[in-house]
Amino acid sequence: MTIPRVVAPETLDHLAADDPRARRSRRDLVRVHGAMGTRSIVVHGWQALVSPARASAPLKILEIGAGDGTLLLGVARSLVPAWTHVELTLLDRQDIVSAATLARYSDLGWTARVEVADVLDWAARSAGVAPRWDLITTTLFLHHFEGRQLDALLARVASSANRFFACEPRRAWLALAGSHLVGAIGANAVTREDAVLSVHAGFRASEITARWPRGDPDWQCSEFGSGLFSHCFSARRRGSD
Repeated sequence: MTIPRVVAPETLDHLAADDPRARRSRRDLVRVHGAMGTRSIVVHGWQALVSPARASAPLKILEIGAGDGTLLLGVARSLVPAWTHVELTLLDRQDIVSAATLARYSDLGWTARVEVADVLDWAARSAGVAPRWDLITTTLFLHHFEGRQLDALLARVASSANRFFACEPRRAWLALAGSHLVGAIGANAVTREDAVLSVHAGFRASEITARWPRGDPDWQCSEFGSGLFSHCFSARRRGSD
């Protein structure tokens, strides 16, 4: 029996950045990502999209829904020194990336900057004539959207980048069972509740592919499960290398 997709508001998204519950939940997410193997999934996803020759050249990368920027910092550490000429933009509606985190990117040779904006406002902007980003990436973020909002977001990504990688919750019974156990790693009430909601809003099969802009033959897309709990979508514009 398939779990129906239900998107519901998650508590962390509506807490002030300095709320103690939000701070604790963001720390919880570090452990959740560790349990899910998210960093390794993203590293391998990027490497499959970007050839070694292209990775050694300057790259412009955008993360949407970046949060505090620490997840991609771990990804960056795994990719250097092969990826050393990276200009990274961290987009989120809250400005919660610390100066220390930005400095750690700099230590790796990456240039990181923060853009504070609601992603739907970003999606509504004109993308311009040519793709601006070599890669747009997102982690545990697309599942917050459905219907026209998801369509608009994916359309903006497709018009703005040569590559896109998303790592999302897998909507499956094993993942749902795991979401009920995050308290075992010390997660607070916010994280425990949001984890279950995230799985119910997650993806399976080819659901993201079905929302990707149709009628564009320039894209090669794949959608697949990764690890025990994650669902990934990968897209590459033909001839982008």
